[in-house]
Amino acid sequence: MLTRVKSAVAGFMGGIMTGGGSGGGGGNSGSDLPLKFPYMRPEFLGLSPDEIECSADHVARPILILKETRRLPWATGYAEVINAGKSALNEDQACCEVVVARRRPMSYCPPSTPSKTPTAKRRNSLPNGEGLGLRLEHNRTCEDSEGLVFHYWALFDGHAGSGAAVVASRLLQHHIAFQLQVVIEIIRNLHALPPAVMGEEPDNTPYLQGNTPGPHRALTRAASLRGASGAPSSPSNTPPPPRFYTEKKIQHESLVIGAIENAFKEMDVQIEREKHVYNISGGCTALTVVYLLGKLYVGNAGDSRAIIIRNNDIIPMSAEFTPESERQRLQFLGYMQPHLLGNEFTHLEFPRRIQRKEVGKRMLYRDFTMSGWAYKTIEDEDLKFPLIYGEGKKARVLATIGVTRGLGDHDLKVHDSNIYIKPFLSCCPEVKVYNLMQHEHGADDVLVMGTDGLWDVLSNEEVAESITTFLSNCDPDDLHRYTMAAQDLVMRARGVLRDRGWRITNERLGSGDDISVFIIPLMYGNRVPCEPGFKELKGLLDSKTQ
Repeated sequence: MLTRVKSAVAGFMGGIMTGGGSGGGGGNSGSDLPLKFPYMRPEFLGLSPDEIECSADHVARPILILKETRRLPWATGYAEVINAGKSALNEDQACCEVVVARRRPMSYCPPSTPSKTPTAKRRNSLPNGEGLGLRLEHNRTCEDSEGLVFHYWALFDGHAGSGAAVVASRLLQHHIAFQLQVVIEIIRNLHALPPAVMGEEPDNTPYLQGNTPGPHRALTRAASLRGASGAPSSPSNTPPPPRFYTEKKIQHESLVIGAIENAFKEMDVQIEREKHVYNISGGCTALTVVYLLGKLYVGNAGDSRAIIIRNNDIIPMSAEFTPESERQRLQFLGYMQPHLLGNEFTHLEFPRRIQRKEVGKRMLYRDFTMSGWAYKTIEDEDLKFPLIYGEGKKARVLATIGVTRGLGDHDLKVHDSNIYIKPFLSCCPEVKVYNLMQHEHGADDVLVMGTDGLWDVLSNEEVAESITTFLSNCDPDDLHRYTMAAQDLVMRARGVLRDRGWRITNERLGSGDDISVFIIPLMYGNRVPCEPGFKELKGLLDSKTQ
């Protein structure tokens, strides 16, 4: 155990997850297995193999941007840069598409793996990189009018290899579409709440919706047993009034949130299953934005971040999931299932490592029930290595990984042990909703998505100031302005190479990590009608021609 601890602590300085292994964390390297998808940069960049090779320059670190702004919906801006040598490849991946989910029968259960000819069709770029931003075949409008259109942006930050990030960037949107297919009719019917039982008509009587009780009062249990009118044994033919006149109201947006949550889980299951067939290395964090029926759904599993900048105000749309932010969940899991700790870790947290000579003394500690600290008498059991160790970016779970939510990593183990990390690494996202229709947005109101390479060196306020200042100096009618703003932001986070490494403002250290950024102008969301189906596509096309 001491050797493992030394190895883990040494990893705090250089980063234990440097992405050197192709097998994704200690299992079979999978080097003899074929890749599910070849490594590449985002399709919408339209890079040739030679351009991809040139972009992997860890010294020059060229910033890649869109060649044509109109490749992406809403004139979205995008920029990226490779790391300063942490890993051979850029382990970030990005995706931006307009997806159509076709209606399925209500008895249909979405499969866990999209077919090779998925119903959800990508619409933003062609495989050869020559696609225009969005194409609509007018003669197919009626055929596809029963579908549900959503816009999709996503960033994936890989670690211990790029395999999981590449797979997720190709398939997660299809999982979301498959999950939405079965509830399309319910989501489109905004005049009735989702029924509690699929296929049943919702009862819209006031007393069932939790409003003023109707003429019948709910029967008490005693009255029911006595055979009161309306009770099961009552001779009366009067239909029994409802036993309960309150039923939980489920809103339409909750179905979309549930679809996104289940899509993340299905994506993770698919990666686990296909690791036996394909070489899918490592794991990745995932940050997604779905625009559907006038609302933005921001799903996050990991330490990437999204913020909205509106009228110079900052609205956080995600929260990072790290060993420190999820301490109580992790400790509770270790407490409830101690076998996951392998008899080598303790779920308790202490201010520092405990020395054997301190057994019997009282030291500060906290467990999953506590947000504060208290003193306890140190026992031999407490000499085990803490489940969570380190602070800030150096905090690790089981001395191994610095994020607590993401996809993949099914083979990742504690160094030189048989203790798996995955039970503590959750694939479940947190989904936040922003209603675009409740606000009017100007040309400078944007949603910013970035991987942790951006946020490690720039705060929300610095990012907002940078973008607001840049956009204010651009022509509001210039659709290329958002790509240039993304490029400027990435340049600020990367910094300039000096004798002492990459430096940004005030000689602070610049980011040596991969950096990927989307800047999404929100005013286009106000222009897209809320009607379901392909009317959304027409609205988007009209906005592009204005």
